[in-house]
Amino acid sequence: MSDCGCDTSDVKLVPYEEALQNLLDHAQTVSGLDSVSTLDALNRILADDLSSTINVPPAANSSMDGYAIRLSDVNNEGVTRLEVTQRIPAGETGSQVEAGNAARIFTGAPIPPGADAVIMQEHVSTDGDTMSFEADVTLSQNIRDAGEDIKISQLVLEQGKRLLAQDLGLAASIGHGKLNVTRKIRVGIFFTGDELVEPGNPLSAGKIYDSNRYTLTGLLRSMDCDIVDLGIVGDTLTKTKEALQQASQNTDLIITSGGVSVGEEDYVRVALEELGTLNMWRIKIKPGKPLAFGVVNETAFLGLPGNPVSVFATFCLFVSPYIKRLQGRSDTRPLPINVTAGFDWPRPDSRREFARARLVRDDQNQLIAELYPSQSSGVLMSTSWADGFVVIPEDSRIQSGDSVHYYSFRDMLS
Repeated sequence: MSDCGCDTSDVKLVPYEEALQNLLDHAQTVSGLDSVSTLDALNRILADDLSSTINVPPAANSSMDGYAIRLSDVNNEGVTRLEVTQRIPAGETGSQVEAGNAARIFTGAPIPPGADAVIMQEHVSTDGDTMSFEADVTLSQNIRDAGEDIKISQLVLEQGKRLLAQDLGLAASIGHGKLNVTRKIRVGIFFTGDELVEPGNPLSAGKIYDSNRYTLTGLLRSMDCDIVDLGIVGDTLTKTKEALQQASQNTDLIITSGGVSVGEEDYVRVALEELGTLNMWRIKIKPGKPLAFGVVNETAFLGLPGNPVSVFATFCLFVSPYIKRLQGRSDTRPLPINVTAGFDWPRPDSRREFARARLVRDDQNQLIAELYPSQSSGVLMSTSWADGFVVIPEDSRIQSGDSVHYYSFRDMLS
């Protein structure tokens, strides 16, 4: 499960941006749609542009509890007194407001014919069926016009949008009880290593618990993927090839952990080359150099390193954008923000480094990035402590106070 970068292979390392672009160029939105209830569409990817066939609101309505009046009845030099002749709650319509009359009206109720302003109830005095007020009134005061929120034919939600809770409400507001979304991505996964033991079982000498399966499963579920889990595969070429063949059946993507480096027990890369094609291997980043990308039986394959942090990092940096492209999302890449380094990085590296960091605010309310004390690719604790990556460019030193790029885990994985 080595990710130390200590092998002597002369394979050229692929720069980060080139590697990511290679992946995205290969990824195509999956075919097939699901028609789902709008209530069940949270986090799904909208397959079509959604335009409105109605105005929202459909008619002019009151934005306040109060009284609908005619502006021409207002006494601009003193108290205005009007007779209240009707009551209009939300969901009902009123009748014509005649001269000298007013309508008791509630928030959301349609403005009755003849009325062109609403007086807040707090500004009104009542005496039986008479209301009076002494306040400035303007045309359309406290009235929401028809189509003020959404107009007929207006584009409301764009294809490729990951649907948030507020998007579901927006779709419902224009009458959509169902939505067309891209079907869920089906991902086949397995893990290599005779040293791996499932949590809950006794741990004998030389063995470790398999954390990568749990990390990867959680990451895929957070991206709303369907998972075909083949579990732990023994460290033999035959078993690895069998697992690759099985995982390539009826899936859109295969992801493995471990076995893609250059050790004598690393069989995944070898199996991939025998069964399919290896399109890219070894990326100029840290952690996560031994990342492999290829194709088996027309199914894309991503072989992640074995070290726990490298699994998490390469998923954030490469797998997540790839899956987003398969899903047809419009927001494939997260955008970094500039923050201030609260650390020194005196040792430059030829590889781009993604350091686990979290943001705090200083006394001036400026965002400061702190690093986890150990940046080893085996320290999984760092991924739970951190909330993002600070980018250390190739051959660079960082001093406290420098501006650095920061990517949040939330943006990368949502």
